[in-house]
Amino acid sequence: MTPEDNRYAKSHEYVHPEAEGDLVVIGITDYAQKELGDVVFVELPQVGAELELGDEFGSIESVKAVSELFSPVSGEVVEVNDALNLKPELVNTDPYGDGWMMKMRLSVPEEVEEMMTAEEYEEYVEKESAH
Repeated sequence: MTPEDNRYAKSHEYVHPEAEGDLVVIGITDYAQKELGDVVFVELPQVGAELELGDEFGSIESVKAVSELFSPVSGEVVEVNDALNLKPELVNTDPYGDGWMMKMRLSVPEEVEEMMTAEEYEEYVEKESAH
């Protein structure tokens, strides 16, 4: 199921607001990890990196392919999930929990509001997988 409290990008990243105002958690959606298959490596940005909406922030490698990861919002990377270095498969087993990728401090909070809701994202995925 698609978590209701997240916002979603067409590139299949999610943004989860933290309790503290301008901090968000970013990862890839359950749909994206299923499409990728077994994840074997995740490359993440450096803490302190400044990203703009749409910037490439890393890559994810599965047994099928290597895919770029794009920042769904603008801001500063304040933490990355180092657990993925040892256990990249967390992206497969728990994309919305232990498989998160990075935390950012938003520089343009309005960008989150412009992203898709869970319902909109599910409709988008249905259309995309129908093609």
